Amino acid sequence: MSQHTTPGHSRPELTKTQKFSIAGVATLGAAALAFSLVPGSADAGTGDVSAAPVAFTQNADAQQSVHAGVAKQQTNADKQAKDAAAAKAKAEADAAAKKRADEQAAAKKKAEDERKAKEAASRAAARKPVYANNLDGWIRQSLDIMKAKGIPGSYEGLHRNIIRESAGDPNAKNGWDINAINGTPSVGLLQVIQPTFDAYHVEGTSTNIYDPVANITAAANYAADRYGSMDNVNSAY
Repeated sequence: MSQHTTPGHSRPELTKTQKFSIAGVATLGAAALAFSLVPGSADAGTGDVSAAPVAFTQNADAQQSVHAGVAKQQTNADKQAKDAAAAKAKAEADAAAKKRADEQAAAKKKAEDERKAKEAASRAAARKPVYANNLDGWIRQSLDIMKAKGIPGSYEGLHRNIIRESAGDPNAKNGWDINAINGTPSVGLLQVIQPTFDAYHVEGTSTNIYDPVANITAAANYAADRYGSMDNVNSAY
């Protein structure tokens, strides 16, 4: 049996397709409303909603600035530490190099001084005459000493008086003259008594009155004082 509706008091029932369409429109409307509340929207509402992101951005910038400053300070500190370490290493290297150079210079100078000393000693040894251990050598050595001390005399004058006084015997001793009687015998090549030898002994020669060179040099010094030179003596003196 057909159904009838009263006009103006009833509406047709919605189909399933129409219900889905209405739900979709509602969903899109909610999404649009939510989007309109996103910060920065012209329709966002009160100022509190849009101010929060601005404050967050400012804080983030400040933190980034602080981090950047700390990082820069750390970089500067690291650079200063590296520079200080490099400067210290260079100073130590320079000091070590200077020490080595000073040691090498000192060693070189020492070696040079030793070389010069050896050369000087060698030259001195070469210049130093070698005297024979006989009457000729004794006279020549005595003459060199006399020359250095400014004592006059010649080879001939010394040799002549030596031969007369002792016949060239350095151990000759007079035991019979007045000097011997007085307890101071004349001895040696030029027959010198001890008091005379002591008074006219020449520095650098032996203190032994029987030493040939010391005896000749002391006698020549006495003769120079008394006679002007041994060359002027031709008899007992």
